[in-house]
Amino acid sequence: MSKIKHIVWDWNGTLFDDQDLVLAATNASLAAIGVDRHITNDRYKELYQRPMEDFYAALIGFPVAAAQWPVLDAAFAEYYLSRVRECGLSEDALAAMDAWSPRSQSLLSMFGHEDLLRLTRDLELHGRFHRIDGRPAELDFGPKAKYLVKHLEHLRAQDPELTPDQVALIGDCADDAYAAFHVGAQAVLYTGGSSSRSVLEKVGVPVVDTLSEAVTLLAESGVSGPGAAQ
Repeated sequence: MSKIKHIVWDWNGTLFDDQDLVLAATNASLAAIGVDRHITNDRYKELYQRPMEDFYAALIGFPVAAAQWPVLDAAFAEYYLSRVRECGLSEDALAAMDAWSPRSQSLLSMFGHEDLLRLTRDLELHGRFHRIDGRPAELDFGPKAKYLVKHLEHLRAQDPELTPDQVALIGDCADDAYAAFHVGAQAVLYTGGSSSRSVLEKVGVPVVDTLSEAVTLLAESGVSGPGAAQ
């Protein structure tokens, strides 16, 4: 198992403590398409998954019609962006990033790229990351894997000696780990965001309750599991 040289951080629900807002925006998005359901945090965290089409179908018991997705997405974005400044970093996010420094770290999120750049700039985080990538402008509710492929290509352009098994992704949902598995990277999952511990533990990678714990684990020995190099 290779020693970890680089951490790829997830944003929403990991470095950024916005789960309560995400839940409220999800309920607002359902109301916008005429679904009269109030989703609790426990239900959200037990069912969260990607692609989002599958997640919403699990939440409400039937698929969202294709024509409703732009309406749903717009309602979610309007609610979320109107209140995002009320959120902040997770409790030990800065300490965890500092603990990894001066080793390299980057940020990869399914949050819209331009919004992500603005928010991380306002939080004075740009100097901490070798690269920041958010979701492009097109409507895409699918898995993160293809975005991690591109992110890793950019990282390896900067450091050609970096191999996938020297990279670890820290995120808050199973899809983060599956993205890591897809490229041959390692993963650690954090309980502070979109998914419950019981859901995360089924993935087969280390699960932590603090970001500092994740960094300590990676700094000391790396991790093992389905995403580790054989």
